[in-house]
Amino acid sequence: MKRRNIDPRPDWRERVERMGLIWHSNGAEPYWDESRYYALNAAEVARIERATETAYALLLEAGERVVNDPVLMKHFGIPEYCHGAVRHAWYSEPPALNFGRFDFGLDPQGTPKLFEFNCDTPTSMIEAAVVQWEWKEQCFPHLDQLNSLHERLIERWRELRPRLTGNRLWFTHDADPSHEDTITTTYLRDLAEEAGIVTQAILINDIGVDAHGRIVDLDDHLISAIFKLYPWEWIVDETYGPDIVRHLSETAWIEPIWKMIWSNKAILEVLWQMFPGHPNLLAASSDRRAIGDSYVAKPFLAREGANIEIVEDDAVVARSGGKYVDGKTLYQQRCYTPDFDGHYPVLGAWIVDGAAAGLGIREDGLITGNGARFVPHVIVDDGD
Repeated sequence: MKRRNIDPRPDWRERVERMGLIWHSNGAEPYWDESRYYALNAAEVARIERATETAYALLLEAGERVVNDPVLMKHFGIPEYCHGAVRHAWYSEPPALNFGRFDFGLDPQGTPKLFEFNCDTPTSMIEAAVVQWEWKEQCFPHLDQLNSLHERLIERWRELRPRLTGNRLWFTHDADPSHEDTITTTYLRDLAEEAGIVTQAILINDIGVDAHGRIVDLDDHLISAIFKLYPWEWIVDETYGPDIVRHLSETAWIEPIWKMIWSNKAILEVLWQMFPGHPNLLAASSDRRAIGDSYVAKPFLAREGANIEIVEDDAVVARSGGKYVDGKTLYQQRCYTPDFDGHYPVLGAWIVDGAAAGLGIREDGLITGNGARFVPHVIVDDGD
């Protein structure tokens, strides 16, 4: 994998805004950074796709173990009143996009190593699916890109359409100041409409509960199916959480409640216990002593690189702040990823219903936080 410099397009801001990427800069610094790009060859792309689909297969086995073990679910921090609902959703397979973004690092041998799986509220989607493709078409029309995310999501919505009551689907998210959740939810809503689904928007705080405990919108209409970009661990912690869980048979939530398992970093510990030494996994444990003197400490439940600590030979070399300080901590073997002048790429490998679907690369310092930059990529011949 090579990192190359390139002159940004003079009108890049206007171009990405037209495609919906409103939050393209972090103050004076770009978030979408087309002053450079990554060049991968076919063999590297094949390794990433293989690792993506392999990790998904491993998670299926790990999920099966967790849903049948109340002790493990308690270890994950899943409230006891949710255990039955999680298990039922796992086996009954309610409507789901069944999508997500694996975050991989590359070890010195070029092997993808799983950092975590963002599958409940994954973002950086529109930039991976359409913005970097448009950049490639203009700057490198003769080259390819690891990118079928847009088409696969539309096809998945088409498959789900017959399962939605009245062919209607609500879309919800938090009113986030950066509008990242708004952009992501709107993009997925557009794809659903392209697939023939009737959609309606509602903010998460505007969802209500009627006298029977059913989930309703501002007009007191029963919400029969809803896509949410809001974490399940937050939903079940709300005052209306028990009502939502109690009425899952009347309101289909996309993604389903079983995503609480895969989106929890405790799943990395289960994966390592079940598949020790797997080439795409890093040693992980909630017991720091099991990992050694060099590791990455991360909360079971956290977002955007918050509350991460990187330790080398018992010395802290990087630390991030944040609000996720009260939960359990996972300790993961440190992966020594490529260093491009202090920029460390993380490979965001997308999957849709078990099939590898695209790649988005973000780079930052040792910790990939909310200030990381999204850098596009292309596939090149070995001689390029």
